[in-house]
Amino acid sequence: MDACTGPAEGIDFARYLRAADTLAWGQAAAEPLPLVRAFAAQCGGLGRVRVLLGTSFSNAFEIDDRSNIDLVTFGATGSNARLIASAGADIIPCHASDVPEFIASGRIRVDVVLVQVAQDDGAFNLGVCVDYMPDLLAAARVVVAEINDEMPLTCGDTRVERSRIDACVRTRRVLPQMPARSGSALERQIAAHVARLIPDRAVLQIGIGMIPDAVLAALRSRRDLGIHSSVIGDGVIELMQAGIVTNRYKEVDDGATVAAVLHGSDRVYGYAHRNPQIRMKPYRYTHDAAVLAALSRLFTINSALEVDLTGQVNAESVDGRAVGQIGGQVDFVRAGSRSREGRAIIALPSSTGGGRSRIVAALSGPTTTARSDVDLVVTEHGIAELRAVPLRERARRLIAIADPDARRGLEAAADRVV
Repeated sequence: MDACTGPAEGIDFARYLRAADTLAWGQAAAEPLPLVRAFAAQCGGLGRVRVLLGTSFSNAFEIDDRSNIDLVTFGATGSNARLIASAGADIIPCHASDVPEFIASGRIRVDVVLVQVAQDDGAFNLGVCVDYMPDLLAAARVVVAEINDEMPLTCGDTRVERSRIDACVRTRRVLPQMPARSGSALERQIAAHVARLIPDRAVLQIGIGMIPDAVLAALRSRRDLGIHSSVIGDGVIELMQAGIVTNRYKEVDDGATVAAVLHGSDRVYGYAHRNPQIRMKPYRYTHDAAVLAALSRLFTINSALEVDLTGQVNAESVDGRAVGQIGGQVDFVRAGSRSREGRAIIALPSSTGGGRSRIVAALSGPTTTARSDVDLVVTEHGIAELRAVPLRERARRLIAIADPDARRGLEAAADRVV
């Protein structure tokens, strides 16, 4: 490893990037923002470069001239939606469980990686984001690290050897903040229906956002919950600190919350620091079908943009505009629906803020989750159980939980689509 430079602007990317290389960096709270900004400032003079974007919640990659940059991403979550719309970023449609092997096999080629780490007794620690980073680090020719003194040291598969780092900068900056939000009456209504489905000792897969936060807040009367999830935030930490999430009855990782990504406030990052009750694992583990199959009471909670009258789920785009991604939805829906005492839940408002029904006769975007995999759909108007249910009855149940103003039109359309 080269000696660390001063500020990130001291990194000369021309030294590391070759023509037609692919550059990737950490996602979510693990974005190495100073390095990304330094690359953005230099990229105009680097020749043609491909950039692989994970989920971003920042505006760090802001450049006026992207004529020599080819952008690819796994979806439109966070600020990626803007880059897809304005810069023509292309999307690789794939399940989160497939990403590590795509990188390891070279199907998704990566040459240079930017990573944010913590210093850890002669080595480094991936901190808040493990996801597919081990595969990126193994595949890359060059690794440039931001060593952030504010990055927590987390337990699990987080160690990075010093020999893997080729260049570095040192920083001390607070990680992005995304605290839990209380949610509106609408989110609380949806959450109340979801909470009815979840028993004591359930193991939850749940994301972050208004509906997941409301669901977690609605589970305060439960006992001995477990967590096995892709990403966790403040809502999970609150339940752990309250003694509601104990992970005591998990068949695997007994006693530990398992996640690939932490994204929340300093409450999350501080609680995770050197805490063996939070075990950071890569997508190869968190999304692995065999690992998930070992959890006999797995309840998976995911969202959607639209659900059609046969039960097909669109979580990616509406009317040609990318606003979501496949992510781990199918991985977890299949696992929850096959869990012996578990369920797979799709939770969404019955309509958009503009009054457009989200229970639709036909999807306006791709089918993310097939109707054959869907188990339960929940809106503020109730619960539709679809597993092993014939198409006409599915339509009737979905119309019953649709926006009341849309029901007559959906009833008229039902005969044409089922």
